[in-house]
Amino acid sequence: MNENKNNNERKLYETLRNDISEGGFSTNISKDFGELKEFFLTDGRKTQLAGMGKIKRFFYMFWWILKELLLKLNPTRRLLLVIGFFFLVSAGRFGLNGNNLNFSYDTSVLGGLVILFILMLELKDKLLAKDELNAGKSVQVALMSDKNPKANGWQIWLFTEPANEVGGDLVDFVKTGENKFGITLADVSGKGLAAALLMSKLQTIIRAFAPDAADLAEFGEKINKVFHKDILPNSFASMVYCSIEENINKLEIFNAGHLPPVILKKDEIEILPKGNVALGLSSSAKFTTQNIILETGNCLVIFSDGVTEAKDSNGTFYGTERIYQLLKISSHMSPQQIGERLLNSVRAFIGKEKKHDDLSIVILKKE
Repeated sequence: MNENKNNNERKLYETLRNDISEGGFSTNISKDFGELKEFFLTDGRKTQLAGMGKIKRFFYMFWWILKELLLKLNPTRRLLLVIGFFFLVSAGRFGLNGNNLNFSYDTSVLGGLVILFILMLELKDKLLAKDELNAGKSVQVALMSDKNPKANGWQIWLFTEPANEVGGDLVDFVKTGENKFGITLADVSGKGLAAALLMSKLQTIIRAFAPDAADLAEFGEKINKVFHKDILPNSFASMVYCSIEENINKLEIFNAGHLPPVILKKDEIEILPKGNVALGLSSSAKFTTQNIILETGNCLVIFSDGVTEAKDSNGTFYGTERIYQLLKISSHMSPQQIGERLLNSVRAFIGKEKKHDDLSIVILKKE
């Protein structure tokens, strides 16, 4: 018992010491405060704050954030927080006096304890939710395809990285017949758990229909009808599906509302035409396919808008032009090398900024 107690105390001491030695307090506080504003304040509030002076802006911002915080708490915690703030700001003592009893408390200390109690409850809820999300992440990882799936005559690299614990991007590789394979990159609308559940639904639909997909346009229509029937209103998914065959340099794709894929040749690129409507927006949507011949050494590159819409500290998007310029000087590389070069470029661009969307990339190279 004593040994466990000493170990816990030592662990706490070492954790605090590491926190102090790491530094970066002002940067982290500024980042956390920015995330508070992003979460609690509407665009209208942000516009109002932009037109205020520094002092006025600080007090209005503090009040608006506090008000939104109170509204998001459950009734009991909301009342406790109000009481805690009241005790904290009201100087004085509160006590009971009697013949044999004499209790006296500093109200500011009592207020601090009440606020700490609410903080502990909220942290407990957050940790429980995080455990659930981590369990969901484990399921997502288990359902993912290998990063370098095998298909004779092709080099393939698949990558997806969620912005949060779970993501709404689908990158998948499935065998659809003798020497035939289907590759998917899809981006479900929304974020977090809701998007992850829709992504899993879409993956199930694709894997169920893909082995019988003789006509890729009809395959897209089948997926769309089932997906439209089962999703929430205003939900949708953009998707590029690519069908390849071993040792054959011809591939067929259909694009449902996704960013146009890019063909990378020697030191030049070809941007494919825009596709059809996104999945889930209309049950009667029709899809067309594109047949592509990839010469030996050429690549097909597909990426999600999490790459193009990655933002730096100034709010500037990474954009497609940076992708195109990077691809033009990378044609001699393997798909994995190209993909990792692109990822490193995006990460260097955003620096310490928080990712706002999942990053997903698919690269095929004809051997």
